[in-house]
Amino acid sequence: MTLKVGSFFDIEREFFQYVSDIGYATMITVDRKNRPRARVLLPVWELVDGRPVGWLAAYRTPVKSAHLANSPHTTYSYWSPRQNAVFVDSVSTWVEEEPTKRYAWELYRKGSPPGVGYDPRGYWCGGPTDPEYHVLRIEPWRVQVLRGADLRSKIWTAGGGA
Repeated sequence: MTLKVGSFFDIEREFFQYVSDIGYATMITVDRKNRPRARVLLPVWELVDGRPVGWLAAYRTPVKSAHLANSPHTTYSYWSPRQNAVFVDSVSTWVEEEPTKRYAWELYRKGSPPGVGYDPRGYWCGGPTDPEYHVLRIEPWRVQVLRGADLRSKIWTAGGGA
């Protein structure tokens, strides 16, 4: 059974619960020939004006950069052995502003949601100004949460449309 909801509030609790429980997501991008590429990463999330916003600390690899330059549309997929899942269809863009990169750094340090995050200094010893530290802002336009116990699914879309 799939239920379309009009407000992210209607799936917020499950979204943050599942993301906290699962932690790592598979990020999917596509190349210029529309071939998908998946990689496992750890986004952090917050709620801004009633909508989810994600942040991804990442190395700006040539493949990831080329894919996002071709199309910023991305999917982040979470799955647990209990069959709980979250699917986030979004637009992901590189952040260049130092204050925003510092903000994302702190979200990782404190855990957002709680339990999701890490000390980024383990990867970028130069701190938030390390030249290898880059951040993607994730702006979902569709989020689906799926409960494994009964395969009940709820879908939120930005603006209520698909």
